[in-house]
Amino acid sequence: MRIDPDSRTIGGFSTFLTFVGLNLLYIVLCLPVVTIGAATSALYEVTLRYSDDESGRPLKDYFPAFRANFGRATVLMLCLLLPAALLGFSSVFWFSHPALLAGAAGIAAVIGAVYLFAAFLYAMAQVAYFRNTVRQTLKNALLLPAAEPVRTLGVLVIPVTAVALMILFPPAAILVGTIGFSVGAYATAFLFRSVFTRHDA
Repeated sequence: MRIDPDSRTIGGFSTFLTFVGLNLLYIVLCLPVVTIGAATSALYEVTLRYSDDESGRPLKDYFPAFRANFGRATVLMLCLLLPAALLGFSSVFWFSHPALLAGAAGIAAVIGAVYLFAAFLYAMAQVAYFRNTVRQTLKNALLLPAAEPVRTLGVLVIPVTAVALMILFPPAAILVGTIGFSVGAYATAFLFRSVFTRHDA
């Protein structure tokens, strides 16, 4: 019996294992917390390449991308993800108060947190796709969610769905832990490419 290594079945299984390995690598590199930005930008870089006719080698290219993007991605994470997290926590505080104004403040905090989280994702994708300065990347990231509301909704649907599944159906954490982040980034890559093509003049 001979097994053709170039068959579709073997190729599909190899791709699946690549995405599993990429997912686990991403999770491990996010554990120090301060590396979330670099890990996310590297994940976007390899999946953006792979979404372009399956070019690049996601696992082998991940660490070089992580090292190359570390500085810019970390600064942008502190500028966008940290305030988003603070707004998210503050919304819990406001919603714990029965006053009408407190509820309004809680809603405003949630909207702000979601907007900044979307800006963070755009920033990480820009770090992966372009070689702009931190200032220009930050400016673009803050403008893109408003300029591309439909595509931004698509970008946000994937992480929100993953969190909702884990809350409502805890065994879904296994799926998220094996392929959730890598496959999600790959799906989102097509949206990012579309956005960047529209605005890259």
